[in-house]
Amino acid sequence: MGMKLAAASAAMMLVLCGVFWVYYQDTQERIAILNENNAKLETAVATSEAAVASLQADILKANAELSRVNTEFANIRAQNNVLADKLARHDLAVLGSEKPGLVERLVNRGTINAGRCFELLAGAELTDKEKEATSGDEFNKECPWLWPGPSNP
Repeated sequence: MGMKLAAASAAMMLVLCGVFWVYYQDTQERIAILNENNAKLETAVATSEAAVASLQADILKANAELSRVNTEFANIRAQNNVLADKLARHDLAVLGSEKPGLVERLVNRGTINAGRCFELLAGAELTDKEKEATSGDEFNKECPWLWPGPSNP
C-alpha cells in the first residue's frame, strides 16, 4: 500500500506541477501582451503630449499675430480718421466749382502721393528726396507715418 500511496502522491505532484506550469506560461504571455500594450500607450501619450505642446505654441503665435493685426488695424483707423478730418474741413464741391484748377492740382498731387504710399508699403526704395526729409509731412503728406525718421533713412 505504501507503494500505491507513493505513486498516487507522485502522480498528484506531476499533475500539480503541470497545472502550475500552464498557469506560469499563461501569466507570462499575459505579461508580455500587457508590456506591449503599455509601450503602445506610452507612445500614444508622448504623441498626444507633443500635439498638445504644438497646439499651445500655435495658439501663442496666433494670439501674438492677432495682437499685431489689431494694433495695425487701430493705426489704420487713426490714419483714416486723419484723412476724414482733412476731407471734412473742406467742401470740395464748392471749392471745385470756384477754383477747378487748384482742386485738380491738389487731387492729382494727392493721388501721386497716395500711389507712392502704396509703393513704399510694397517695399520700394526711398528716393533721395525722401531720404533727405526732415519730417513726416515733408516725406509724404499722404502717409507721414511711413517716414523712417532722421536716424533711419
